[in-house]
Amino acid sequence: MIRAVALDIGETLVHDDRYWGDWADWLGAPRHTLSALVGAVVAQGRDNADALRLLRPGIDVAAEYRAREAAGRGERLDESDLYADVRSALAALRAADVRVVVAGNQTARAGTLLRALDLPADVVATSGEWGCAKPSRDFFARVLDAAGTEPGETVYVGDHPANDVHPAAAAGLVTAHLRRGPWGHLWADAPEVRAAADHSIDSLHDLLPLVTASR
Repeated sequence: MIRAVALDIGETLVHDDRYWGDWADWLGAPRHTLSALVGAVVAQGRDNADALRLLRPGIDVAAEYRAREAAGRGERLDESDLYADVRSALAALRAADVRVVVAGNQTARAGTLLRALDLPADVVATSGEWGCAKPSRDFFARVLDAAGTEPGETVYVGDHPANDVHPAAAAGLVTAHLRRGPWGHLWADAPEVRAAADHSIDSLHDLLPLVTASR
């Protein structure tokens, strides 16, 4: 029986338009150029931060992030960054007595911003706060601690096969691959992803029937 649903953040709950747009503006590049570079590194299976390194060879991404924060041009998140199904889908899960955990590879600052949105979730945490990141097994151990459930009672939902589906499955969690964002669409029908994921979904609203069917 599924007792908890844990969800990735980027391109699962929030779309990354603002994130990459703000980086392009900071580096003085056209937004379309950086967007295209992100698509290129995604298709190559590379770290998405490599898009910044292609745009500005030799860039120290962490140092630039700190410089943005110091200049008052750091990370921002508000209601407009959420996908339209987030609040209603998470609220429906909680109403069905399912524990909802939000956990992804984001900064500690992003965790603070997400909690300020008062999402219908029991726990909101990021890799920057936990000190471990996907795809490490330690990250998924923290997910289970936050959920208070066993692996087989917990669904991890995400768009990225390498960061979400495969490591969550290796940790024993039930997995749901979401067709959303560049990663989710690119690999949605890949045979290896279909084989690895317990469920393939197109919307967060697909989660409640999935949970209900397990009972």
